[in-house]
Amino acid sequence: SIGIGRGDTVMMILKRRAQFWFALLGLMKLGAVPIPATHLLTVDDIIYRNNAASVACILTTEESSLTDTVSSAMAGSPTVRTLVKLGEAQDGWLSFDSGMEAFSGGAEAGLPPISRVTSNGDLMLLYFTSGTTGLPKMVAHNYVYPLGHISTARYWHSLHSGSLHLTLADTGWAKAAWGKLFGQWLCESAIFIYDHDHFDAHRLMQIISHYKVTSLCAPPTAYRVLVNMNLRSYDLSSLEHVTSAGEPLNEEVFARFKEMTGLSIYEAYGQTETTPLVMTSAYTEPRPGSTGKFNPAYDVVLINDAGMEAGPGEAGEICVRAQPGDIGIYMGYYKDRALTDEAWRGGLYHTGDIAKKDEDGYIWYIGRGDDIIKSAGYRIGPFEVESVLMKHPAVLECAVTGVPNALRGHVVKASVILNNGYEASEKLKREIRRFVKTLTSDYKCPRIIEFVQELPKTISGKVQRMAIANSWKNAQGDPS
Repeated sequence: SIGIGRGDTVMMILKRRAQFWFALLGLMKLGAVPIPATHLLTVDDIIYRNNAASVACILTTEESSLTDTVSSAMAGSPTVRTLVKLGEAQDGWLSFDSGMEAFSGGAEAGLPPISRVTSNGDLMLLYFTSGTTGLPKMVAHNYVYPLGHISTARYWHSLHSGSLHLTLADTGWAKAAWGKLFGQWLCESAIFIYDHDHFDAHRLMQIISHYKVTSLCAPPTAYRVLVNMNLRSYDLSSLEHVTSAGEPLNEEVFARFKEMTGLSIYEAYGQTETTPLVMTSAYTEPRPGSTGKFNPAYDVVLINDAGMEAGPGEAGEICVRAQPGDIGIYMGYYKDRALTDEAWRGGLYHTGDIAKKDEDGYIWYIGRGDDIIKSAGYRIGPFEVESVLMKHPAVLECAVTGVPNALRGHVVKASVILNNGYEASEKLKREIRRFVKTLTSDYKCPRIIEFVQELPKTISGKVQRMAIANSWKNAQGDPS
C-alpha cells in the first residue's frame, strides 16, 4: 500500500522483535529485498548503507533513540522515501502494526502469486559485512540460500521437530539467518526469541531453565562469561546441544563449560557470504581447539601460497570450489564487480581465512590472512597464541597482533584485559611470558605485553586486530 515492490531495498532494524519474521517474509513475497541491520549503527553508518544500497524504506523498532538516529540520517539519504516503525505513527513515520491490521486479509492487497514475483536466482537478501578492515561490503544472496542452512540446523545444531532453539544473535546480523529462521524451520524446530539490549548471563540461564530450551547457539564471548559463573546452580537439564560460531573458541573455555554442564560445545566456521563451511557436526567428536571438519555439502579445500592444495599440517586459505549463487553461497558483492572478481578466482571462492588440516581431517583455524604474523621466518596465527594466553588465570580477554621489528620483521604483541584480582605489573608480564613458553614454542611467545581496559571491536563484537597494530605503530614507532 506504500509502494514497496519487486527490487526495492528495505532496511530492517528490528533487534529481536517478533515483527522481524513477519516483515521479512512479507518483503520476500513482494520480491522486495530486506537488509537486516543492527540498532548500533550511527547516523553516518545509516547514511552509508542507504546510499550504497539505494534504500527505499526503513523499518525500525519504536524507541525514540533509534527513530531519532534514522531521522537524522535522512538529509543525506535521498533514495529513502518511506519510514515505518513499530507502535504508533508519528510525524514522518508510518505504523507497521496498524498496517498489519489493515491488510491482515492478505488476498485483498491484490498481490500476484509468489511464483510470478520471484525465481531462484533473484536477489532475496542483502547483508552488510562487519569486516575488521575497510568499509562494509554488501553480500547478496538469492532464493536458494536458505537451503544451504539445512546443514546448519540439522547437522550442526542437531535440531528436530521437538527442538526449541535459541540463537543469541540480533536479527541485524547474518547469524540470525543461520540460527533464527531458514534452517530451523526447514527442520521443524521451534525458535525461541529472547529480546534484550544487554547480555545478562544470569537472565539467560534462568530463561533456558524456565522455558526448557533444548538448543543454544552463542558466540565465544558469551561462553567466556558463562564459564566464570557457577553454572551448576542452574537447571540446564533441558539442554541437548550447544554450539558456537563467530570466532574461534578457546580450549580453556570449552573445557570449563563441559566440566560444569557435561555438554561439549560444537563449533562452526562460515561467513556472511556462506553457510557453515567447517563444522563439528552432531556426528563428529568435538576436538577442543578445532572448528571441526569440512561441511560435505560443499567442496572446501585449503590452498597454500603456491596455489596448490595444502597437505596435512600445512597452512592454506579456506576456499570453496563453487559458482556465485550456488546453494548456500552468495551471488557476489552487490554493485561491486571488482570486489567480487577479487574474491572469485580460478573457479574458487577465496574466504581470506587461513587454517590447517590434520591427518584426521579436523580443521584448525589460524586467522585472517592479513592477521598472520610473520616473525623471523615463522608464520604465527593470533588465535593459537590467544588460546594459550587464555589458560592463564590472570587473563580475562586478549588479542594478539604483530608489530614491526627491525631484526625479526615483526614480533608478537599481546593486548590483555586482566581478570578481577590481578594488577598490571612488569612482574606479571614476565610470569605470563614464562607461562606461555611452557605450553607452546618460544617463537610464539609475546615479546610485548600491554595491559588494556578494552579491545577495539566491530559493532558485531569482532576484535579489530588491525586497529590495535596501527595504534601501537602510531604511538611507538618501530620497536627495536
